[in-house]
Amino acid sequence: MPIEVQVGPPQIAIHQGQTVLISEEDGQVAWPTDKGLYFLDTRLISAWSIYANGEPWVLLNGGAIAYYASRVFLTNGDFLSQNGLVPARSLALTISREIDGGMHEDLDVTNYGGSPARFSLEVSLRCDFADTFEVKSNKIVRRGQISTMWEPDKQVLSNTYRNGDFVRAVTVTAEKAPALYANGRLAFEVDLEPGAAWHCCLKYELTDGEKHFRAPADCVAHDAESRHAESLRDWQKRVLKISTSNEEYYRFFHQAVNDMAALRLQIGDADEMEFMPAAGLPWFMAPFGRDSLIVSLQNLMVYPAFAHGALKVLGRLQATERDDYRDAEPGKIMHELRYGELAHFKLIPHTPYYGTADATPLWLITLHATWRATGDRGLLERHMETAERCLRWIDASGDLDGDGFQEYQTRSSAGYENMGWKDSGDAVMYPDGRLVRGPKALCELQGYVYDAWTRMARIYAALGDDGRAAELNAKAARLFEQFNSTFWDEASGTYAYTLDGEKNPVMSVASNPGHCLWSGIVPPERAKRVMERLTAPDMWSGWGIRTLSAKHKSFNPYAYQLGAVWPHDNSIIAFGFKRYGFGAEAASVARDISRAASYFRNSQLPELYAGTQRDGTNFPVQYLGANVPQGWAAGSAFMLLQAMLGLVADAPHGKLYIDPGLPAWMPDVTLTDLDMGSQRFSIRFRREGDTTVHEVLAGDPGSVERLAFGDALSL
Repeated sequence: MPIEVQVGPPQIAIHQGQTVLISEEDGQVAWPTDKGLYFLDTRLISAWSIYANGEPWVLLNGGAIAYYASRVFLTNGDFLSQNGLVPARSLALTISREIDGGMHEDLDVTNYGGSPARFSLEVSLRCDFADTFEVKSNKIVRRGQISTMWEPDKQVLSNTYRNGDFVRAVTVTAEKAPALYANGRLAFEVDLEPGAAWHCCLKYELTDGEKHFRAPADCVAHDAESRHAESLRDWQKRVLKISTSNEEYYRFFHQAVNDMAALRLQIGDADEMEFMPAAGLPWFMAPFGRDSLIVSLQNLMVYPAFAHGALKVLGRLQATERDDYRDAEPGKIMHELRYGELAHFKLIPHTPYYGTADATPLWLITLHATWRATGDRGLLERHMETAERCLRWIDASGDLDGDGFQEYQTRSSAGYENMGWKDSGDAVMYPDGRLVRGPKALCELQGYVYDAWTRMARIYAALGDDGRAAELNAKAARLFEQFNSTFWDEASGTYAYTLDGEKNPVMSVASNPGHCLWSGIVPPERAKRVMERLTAPDMWSGWGIRTLSAKHKSFNPYAYQLGAVWPHDNSIIAFGFKRYGFGAEAASVARDISRAASYFRNSQLPELYAGTQRDGTNFPVQYLGANVPQGWAAGSAFMLLQAMLGLVADAPHGKLYIDPGLPAWMPDVTLTDLDMGSQRFSIRFRREGDTTVHEVLAGDPGSVERLAFGDALSL
């Protein structure tokens, strides 16, 4: 009988919006650490521990009971009290928490011993108010002053950080039991007869300048009908649901749905509030460009409203002027917006920062895909000015030297060396391991722009501007020819990773050409060779396709983008495989990612994991520091299923195209509540021999039509 191995970081993570708590499995935050209570890119609480007469408690079990709530069960070791020895395991302590703006914390103690227990329950907390960027880099600099105030009559402990006009604070109010504060600890006198229970709650109010975020009135542990529980149920009712005899994929998909609910980010004020997907927890609970757009594309068949929010928010933040420190040019879509102390004083350029070469064409791709999924012509009319500015940026600033290709190079003293999705400083290298210097023209950037131009041509044609459509189609055709002439390497059967600053092709074998399949810039006669190169043993780990070939001098399966496996990367590649008719290979990628997910706790895929080789005796290895939950890792469950079923919505024409090819490992799947424009479908797919048949259970059967996936995408 195989042994089940669960992979994942030993921690408890709960959050809501931009309030995040990362603790140890016993609910504590043990200093020194990168864990803590984070709020708007500031770590408010950097240490939290609890004692009985100065002695630590012993963990029994703990975990998140929802994305916004946790519960931890502890017991005592032997300790001395005024009444004598309190025997080990005679006391039970439960810590229950819920986040909703602020945080509500319940402490419950029960005496299961045969004698009275009298002791001091002490909560020690420390606040460092460090910026998220500095915590992540382990380079924390104190710039302002921290003050602490205890108000015994109100039972309120306040910790406030001030640096000029930047103010963050956490205010803890003790209720249900009287507290004392001394020596950095809140202390409660607990006096329990055998069988008796004691209860206290701590409410953490969080402050950003003049804005106060209050704690929930009650904790979900004692209120099953909390606002979040109701919101989560409503989310689960509205989104796409599946049923399948493959329990592994069902758990993967179901957890991804819950992860996306957790990553909903509210941007704006009450008058103009939008939801867009956050990138991931804990480091990236903020608005992003590339990440939010890719997650929106992955979610189009599950929850298209994400795309509406992302398009609107990112359009609102589109650059209007050149700013070298922020790598901004007119028309460019941002990379990242931050709210912490470093951003406030412009010590980092994330206000927002525009150091991304791909977000602008991805915005255009998302606009077209959202229109196709929803049929909302008004969406086009609302965003055409933003789209035109994006198109001008591609021509004027995306192509740095006028050679017809998209390149990038930072002008900022604090800018990013790399501006594609592989944005670590060491991600782009020559075959001998030397780092490539720019300007760099990544292969996938050319594919994204080609795709954006062809999609925008279809939009202009639909709006009656045939001249503009013809112009964009002609530009796309020229790029297609130029790209395939310059980037293709016949000997290796794939495309150059990038062109370097001297316009020389860099032939490091990486996963990036898979994105070229996704975008459609690869001629059909070359697609098979690209697919075969990506699925060769040095690229295919058995847990998914690696970011870099295992034969490369720089390969490291445990490095961020030098050989690790990224689920979202694999979902885009699988989509590209299916586009060119390689359905079996797309399903094999889906099988690898689904199998890997089954090893992670709750089938919750992290941002990335190690690119070690799968065999019959191992399991996926976590990447330390990976975000989880993470938006585009969760979204991979949806994009992989879309690829296997060949789903393409054409809501403007009332058509849902399908090209199903279920593999033997997933012989059936039923989609329920698949929205396309004004229609809602339920469709059952199942294998019959080597073919896949379908039955429309709800919705207009005449609107569902079989068409090759690549052909449907080209309509």
